[in-house]
Amino acid sequence: MASVEVSLKEMMTVVEGSLGAAVVDYTTGMALGTLGGGKDLDLTIAAAGNTDVIRAKVRTMGELGLKSNIEDILITLEKQYHLMRLITGRNGNGLFLYLVLDKERSNLAMARHQLRRVEEQLEV
Repeated sequence: MASVEVSLKEMMTVVEGSLGAAVVDYTTGMALGTLGGGKDLDLTIAAAGNTDVIRAKVRTMGELGLKSNIEDILITLEKQYHLMRLITGRNGNGLFLYLVLDKERSNLAMARHQLRRVEEQLEV
C-alpha cells in the first residue's frame, strides 16, 4: 500500500511526459496532495475546477439512470492531456487521481495503465 506522497511521486516519475499530479477529494474540491505543476499549471486551482467536471458527470449519469462506474475522464488540450481517474477502492470513495501530461512526450494508453496501478496501491 502506498501513501498519497508515494503515489504522487510514482505518477510523476513512472508516467513519461508528466507535468503535474494530484490526489483530489471531489466532495470538497481540495487537493490532498500535489506534485509538479508550475506558474502555468496551478494544481490547486486545476483540482478544484476539475472537481466540477467530476460532479457534473456523476450527476448526469444519475439523471440518465446509468448504473456504470466512471473509470477515467480525459480532457485533450492543444499541448496537454488532463486525465482524471476516480478511485474506487475501499478507502478512496470520493477521491480522484489527476494527472497532466505533455501531449508530445506521453503515451496515453500507458498513462491510463499506470494510473490504474497507482489507484490499486493507494491507501488514504
